[in-house]
Amino acid sequence: MNTPTPADRIRAVLLDIDGVLTDGRIGYGAEPGEVKFFDVRDGLGIKLLQAAGIRVGMLSGRSSQANRQRAQELRLDVVIEGESDKVEGLGKALAVLGIAAAECCYMGDDLIDVPVLRRVGLAVAVADASVEVRDVAHRVTACGGGRGAVRELAEWLLKQAGRWQEVTRRYEL
Repeated sequence: MNTPTPADRIRAVLLDIDGVLTDGRIGYGAEPGEVKFFDVRDGLGIKLLQAAGIRVGMLSGRSSQANRQRAQELRLDVVIEGESDKVEGLGKALAVLGIAAAECCYMGDDLIDVPVLRRVGLAVAVADASVEVRDVAHRVTACGGGRGAVRELAEWLLKQAGRWQEVTRRYEL
């Protein structure tokens, strides 16, 4: 019998947006709104998690149309935006998902994420997260925010749970 891993209990992954799904930069042009860049590898990582039955959502202190558009493209289960108290946002997300904090993985990058990271079952920091975030994380990625960190997390989680081959079979690995 295999020994359970922390990944085995994870039923959902919540992601910060700015600094995790993006590199944290925000662009403004002549037109209203903002420009953000999302890594397609992270999108595939999210799709692999979803294929394994792991629900995925966003939890952000900021609101933007770019966030909502990316969430819609990826068919995320929950999107909590404009939440300056991320612990409150975590509670809302957990209620929507119908899970306990111990069954949730959260990935963050900055000080606002620390209280959430302290409450979830698996706390993950991106490589370029602040020192305080890396210090409370159970795991720190090799990739930076907006540069494949979410894809890296997805692969690690799925391999730890013994689901990698199952969800990547269609790619003939």
